[in-house]
Amino acid sequence: MFRPKWSHKALDAAEGLAVLEKERVIAADASARAAGVCIGMRRGGVLTLAPATQMQERDGAAEVNAVREVATGLLNLSPQVVIAEESTVLVDVSASLRLFGGIRSLRRMARRVAEAIGVTATISVAPTGQAAWLLARYRGGASLSHDSLGRALASLPVSLPAPARRHLDWLTGIGCETVGQLMRLPRAGLKKRCGTALLDLLDRASGDAPEVYEWFETPPTFQARLELPDRIEHAEACLFAARRLVVQLTGWLSQKQLAVTRIVLLLEHERGRDAIEPTAIEVSLAEPTWREDHLVRLLKERLTRVELAAAVIALQLVVQEVREAEAASDSLFPDPGGTASDHARLLELLVARLGAENVLRPAPVADHRPEVAARWVSVTDKTKYVAPATDTPRPTWLLDAPIKLLMRGERPFYGSPLRTVSSGERVEAGWFQGEPVTRDYFVAEADDHICYWIFRERIGAVDDDEPRWYLHGFFG
Repeated sequence: MFRPKWSHKALDAAEGLAVLEKERVIAADASARAAGVCIGMRRGGVLTLAPATQMQERDGAAEVNAVREVATGLLNLSPQVVIAEESTVLVDVSASLRLFGGIRSLRRMARRVAEAIGVTATISVAPTGQAAWLLARYRGGASLSHDSLGRALASLPVSLPAPARRHLDWLTGIGCETVGQLMRLPRAGLKKRCGTALLDLLDRASGDAPEVYEWFETPPTFQARLELPDRIEHAEACLFAARRLVVQLTGWLSQKQLAVTRIVLLLEHERGRDAIEPTAIEVSLAEPTWREDHLVRLLKERLTRVELAAAVIALQLVVQEVREAEAASDSLFPDPGGTASDHARLLELLVARLGAENVLRPAPVADHRPEVAARWVSVTDKTKYVAPATDTPRPTWLLDAPIKLLMRGERPFYGSPLRTVSSGERVEAGWFQGEPVTRDYFVAEADDHICYWIFRERIGAVDDDEPRWYLHGFFG
C-alpha cells in the first residue's frame, strides 16, 4: 500500500499539514496529529486545534497517477504487477527472489522505488496477493509460509476486507471482531447473509482458491511528465525530480525488454503569453542501457553544465531511441580491465561532464602523410574510418607542426642526442594535391630512454645539401 509522502518545510509544534476531501480530513502529518488533528475531522475543528495548519484539497487524479508511476517503477522487480483497489500495488516476485538476492533485498528495492516517486509505502509479503493486500492495508508485515499466513490473517480486524464493511454492524453485533472469527462462522449462513464476494476474498487470501489478475501494461512508447510543486531556479536542483522519471523509464524498459540509447529531458518554463521554449537536454549513449544509476549519473553531469533561461516549472522525459536488451555475459572469467559496457559507460560519463567536442577518438584517414592521416573526431561520431597499413610503429600523439632539431656530432639532438632504434619508413605522397612530402621516419631513443618519432627530409627533395631532422611525435 502506498500513501503520499509530504515534502514541505519544517513545522513547529503548532503547525501541521492536513489533506481534505469534502471538508473532512483524510490524512495528516505527524505535526498535525501531535496538535490533535484526527482523520474524519472537519476543517473548522482542525483550525480550532491548530490555527496554523496548512490545508490542501485532495487531488484524486494526482493520486491515481502516482499509483501508476509506482507500478511502472516496480516493473524493475517483476513483469507481473497489478494495480489493486485502494491505492495498492501487488507484485509477484516469486520468480525474482534469486535474481535480486532474497525477499529482504526486494523489499528494500521496492521502498526505494516508492521514495523516488515521492510516496511512503507500507510493504507486506505473503504467499497470496490478496493476503499481501490485507496485511499492507492494516500495518504491513510478512508471512512467508502458509502456516504463518493463517495466523497473520486471523489477527486482522474484521473491518479490513472491503465486502465485510457493509455488514460491519451485524458482524460486530454477533461479536465477530477479527478475520479469524469471521472465517470460523458457518459458510452457508455467511454466504446467505453477506453474499459470495466475502467468501471468495477469504478463500483467495488463504490460498484455497486461485487468484486471477490483469497484469499492468505500459504504453508502447515512453513519455513521462512531472509538474513541480515550486519553481526551480537552478538546473542541478531538477535532479531529484528527474530521478522520479528515470525510475519509471527503467521499469518500462524492463517490461519491454529494451535498452535505451537516446533520451531527452525537457525543462519546461513559463507558458501562456510569456511562453519560453523548453530547455532540451539530450543524452546519447555509446552502449544501450536500462540501469537507473547510470542514467541518473549522466543527467547529473549534464544538469551541472546547463544555465537556465528561466525558472523550471515541469519536467518531461522522452525516449527517442531504444534497442532490444542484450543478455548479460555468461563467460566464466570476467574480461580483464572491464567489459566493453564498462568502457562505454566511462565514455558517456566523460561526454556528459566535458562535452562531446572535448572527448575524441582516433579516426584515421587513408593517407600516408601522418599529419593528414592522424585525424580525431568526437566519440559520438559513429562514422567508420580506414587507415593506411604500415609495418612500422606510429605514435598517437603528433605535434601540430614538426619541430626542427639541432644537430650535434652528426646526430639529431632533443635534450640529449637521439639514436634511431627502428628501420626507416619512407613516405612519399601529396604530390597530386600540390603538397608533396618526401620523408624518412624513424623511432629515436634519448639518453633517458624516452622514444620519439623523428623524420629526415630526403636530400634532393629540399634545397639544402645537409639533411634536416624534425621531431613529429611522442610515444607513450
